Amino acid sequence: MGKKQIWYEVEENETIEECLARMQKDGYIAMGRKEEPVFQIVNGEPTYLRQKIQFKAMLCQEFE
Repeated sequence: MGKKQIWYEVEENETIEECLARMQKDGYIAMGRKEEPVFQIVNGEPTYLRQKIQFKAMLCQEFE
């Protein structure tokens, strides 16, 4: 049995839907979401790179 609660991050090469499907395949259901910007330094200045999206996931068995 896995952990009751974990965080899944949407990988750079997958869609939100693919991440949710991966989570469901592992036996988890999304219970929360958080986003934060990711920056990189370009010529000494912070430059927006992408949005980091994570889902708080709970084991499906917890709801049965």
